Amino acid sequence: MSAPAPSGAAIIAGIKTAGVREVVALPDIVTSDGLLWPISRDPEFRLTRVCKEDEGVSICAAMSFNGTRAVMMMQQTGLMDSLNVIRAVGVDYENPVVMFVGLQGKEVDRLPKDSSSYGVRIIQPILDAMSLSHSLIEGPGDEAQIPATIDTAYESARPHVFLIGRPPEAP
Repeated sequence: MSAPAPSGAAIIAGIKTAGVREVVALPDIVTSDGLLWPISRDPEFRLTRVCKEDEGVSICAAMSFNGTRAVMMMQQTGLMDSLNVIRAVGVDYENPVVMFVGLQGKEVDRLPKDSSSYGVRIIQPILDAMSLSHSLIEGPGDEAQIPATIDTAYESARPHVFLIGRPPEAP
């Protein structure tokens, strides 16, 4: 089944509109073509590549101390590996860590909660259990929420997770 994908260009524009110029990333098959590679070539961004997602979460939190806005890009398996540091650095110490998380294995015709992939299906309930703000970017138009949501994360000093349910179209 074919469905319209979110626009990588619109996601990148939303990130820029929110004043983010620092991107910390670990490559993810869902977002690489439509987001990571275009960001890596964009002179308005500084891309920091990391080996472990939890170190990227810490880097993003640390940048907020000097007023620098950053986002972390990773896959849901890395999000799962990073839950303790997100809890400590993002929630307990109230730091605005904004994450873009590719949902590898999610079917195009299903919501994450209905996925046959266990690793996809459990993400939203885990985020809910941790009271972590999250939203889904699944198709065209979903990108419009990005600037205001990033602003809210920074104003409230709380983490937010953008779940990318479908590979964004490359700009």
